[in-house]
Amino acid sequence: MTAKILEGKVFATQIKEEVKCDVESLKAEYGVTPGLAVIIVGENPASKVYVANKHRSCGEVGIYSAVIEMPEDTTKEQLLKKIDELNKDEKIHGILVQLPLPAHISADEAEILDFIHPDKDVDGFHPINVGKLSVGQEHLVPCTPLGCIKMMELAGIEIKGKNAVVIGRSNIVGKPMFNLLLSRHATVTVCHSRTKNLAEITRLADILVVAIGKPNFVTADMVKPGAVVIDVGINRIAPKKLVGDVDFESVKEVAGAITPVPGGVGLLTIAMLMHNTVKAARIQFNR
Repeated sequence: MTAKILEGKVFATQIKEEVKCDVESLKAEYGVTPGLAVIIVGENPASKVYVANKHRSCGEVGIYSAVIEMPEDTTKEQLLKKIDELNKDEKIHGILVQLPLPAHISADEAEILDFIHPDKDVDGFHPINVGKLSVGQEHLVPCTPLGCIKMMELAGIEIKGKNAVVIGRSNIVGKPMFNLLLSRHATVTVCHSRTKNLAEITRLADILVVAIGKPNFVTADMVKPGAVVIDVGINRIAPKKLVGDVDFESVKEVAGAITPVPGGVGLLTIAMLMHNTVKAARIQFNR
């Protein structure tokens, strides 16, 4: 058996079309243009690429985009002042601080992200949004796990009643993924670096989400035949070679469906950022 390949581009295009229609509706009915501000501090080359991609995606769906570039030596106080200005700016409905931050303020990352107003927190990292998600009230949800859920929905993959296993317990993917799957009536197990007999657990999964940050970590013998395997990992193992946390070539012969790396979940993350920006605009205008 060879798995169905869940191509991120296909689903990201569908999501962006939905977002574009929603943007046009907001503009026509209420005169509201959703706005996203992305703050980038310093000259990190990878961050500049990510920010450019976000800016381009905003243009594709009709969202107003403001890229705010701040110098490498920006202080925590200066960054908080800029966030405060954006919190008060009615043209801006979503605020994102591009990570990683420069070393001298990286230790203050949590305080900086928490300073973003919860209704403008399109990354879904604010404790209020995390708390709401944990009790089944999805306000603004982290983009990557939400993209995984949306992809399964668009692909017609049933979640309700399924046995789901998440490898990884990060605040960005693992924990929100657990809550999203649980709220959709899956039975969910979260595994991590200290889990014993990991393969025995993963072989029981109808849905296996892998976000552990180790290249080609999940192999075919760890996967239940016919399972849906979602690979959130992205690892550079050579100057021009990227791989996921799943050994794609072996696992695709066992799984029922699988996401590739690159070309899988990563493309959905930006699409869901667009989705969250429009949702944030509706929240702020009660539309």
